[in-house]
Amino acid sequence: MKKLLLMFLSLSIFVTSLFAEEAKYSNVKWPEKIVFAVIPVASSREMSENFDPLVKYMEKELGIKVEFKVASDYAAVINGMGFKHVDVAYFGPNSYCEAAERAGAEAIAVEVDKSGSPGYYGYIITKKDSNLKTLEDIKGKTWAFTDPSSTSGTLVPTVFFAKKGIDPNKYFSKVIYSGSHEASILSVKNGKVESASTNNLDFERGLGKHWEKTDFNIIHKSDLIPGSPIAVRKDLPESLKMALKGVFVSFNDPVGLEKLKLKGYAPSDDKMYDGIRELIKFKKELKKKQQ
Repeated sequence: MKKLLLMFLSLSIFVTSLFAEEAKYSNVKWPEKIVFAVIPVASSREMSENFDPLVKYMEKELGIKVEFKVASDYAAVINGMGFKHVDVAYFGPNSYCEAAERAGAEAIAVEVDKSGSPGYYGYIITKKDSNLKTLEDIKGKTWAFTDPSSTSGTLVPTVFFAKKGIDPNKYFSKVIYSGSHEASILSVKNGKVESASTNNLDFERGLGKHWEKTDFNIIHKSDLIPGSPIAVRKDLPESLKMALKGVFVSFNDPVGLEKLKLKGYAPSDDKMYDGIRELIKFKKELKKKQQ
């Protein structure tokens, strides 16, 4: 398996260089600049710092300017791609499915965590000294989802609650949307809400900087969720899309990957997210029943 990954890494570097060179001498015109936008799982400053080595690598390998943007919310990235203001995007699985349907997004790569898994886990957390250690304990307490388009922050816990017969608006004394995973985790740590949904990757990205593991109780861990994808606009030149895939898969800078808390990126496609589409369908059907 390791040999296959190394072979693909070498091939990706070669293919990226090949497409970049081909674009210079063919009739296929690449834009002078591409816009790479990301959903706001943390603060703008944090996201910019974490993605900076990757953005610089993209520019070096592609030979074109890469403008990096941290969106104000998940919808801004989806709409940005739909209006062709965004060329490449970092989505969550749920927001990617929305973007594929509404904005012509096409998955090309997926995050691989440090264990080598192209996926992650949803968490439900409470503050360590709160004595809230079970799902029953948080009944009547305050709750934070992240963004309506978040997978681990909204979709997965909503489906989990539904299967338990729980209506969040009735089960909790108050429900808010924090806007990001970092905001949800900090809200629990600072006592602004008593429980919240997040995921292991964004939880680990803040360890030692904004919080410690010992600050929280993790009272629920979800089944494996397909990893967050990198997606491109379908109408970009095929050579550019292939070059971009090669760039992400070949990114192996230790410092850059440590900032992202990843082992790297692997090739991906749209079918990888069909399971998420089933959850979205389930949530929509549930909403109809509640109306």
